[in-house]
Amino acid sequence: MAAKKSAFTGTELLDRSALILNRLEECPLFQSAERVALYHALPGEVQTAAFIERWYLRKQLFLPLVEGDNLRLLRYTGPESLRKGAFGIWEPKPDGEEAEEDEIELIIVPGVAFDAQCHRLGRGRGFYDRLLSSLHAPKVGICFDFQLVPFVPVEPFDRQMDYVVAERGIYSINEIGYR
Repeated sequence: MAAKKSAFTGTELLDRSALILNRLEECPLFQSAERVALYHALPGEVQTAAFIERWYLRKQLFLPLVEGDNLRLLRYTGPESLRKGAFGIWEPKPDGEEAEEDEIELIIVPGVAFDAQCHRLGRGRGFYDRLLSSLHAPKVGICFDFQLVPFVPVEPFDRQMDYVVAERGIYSINEIGYR
């Protein structure tokens, strides 16, 4: 995936990110959700910074804070509520408003790759799998088209997405097909 990502310029990935996030905005799940968990992107991931800024005054957005081996979801209230955290990721300051697990209505998740069964390949530390095991909200993976692959190896603790949003469209477990 790293080699595929390096074939695109930063501007191309930003343009592709905007298309993906526009598709997400059209999704009824996103439109109806008031409390949404998502992430501040690393380089090479679907870029979410502009999306966060566009929506945080209209919806309650919660971003992950790495604490040990776990993620806490804290409310984003503007750029001043962030700090550089683990792995160089912008994350909420630890004293922010924490979401209760049953408050989250939708969670948007990054991944290295996603397959035809909406399985997600993460970065290997299990942060999101631990978080997703405690949330009951719909799980939406977002990725570039080149991150859609025929098969992702799955362990028993891996959490499947309900939907995957890519440049080509929005897919569910029963709809994903590859050309």
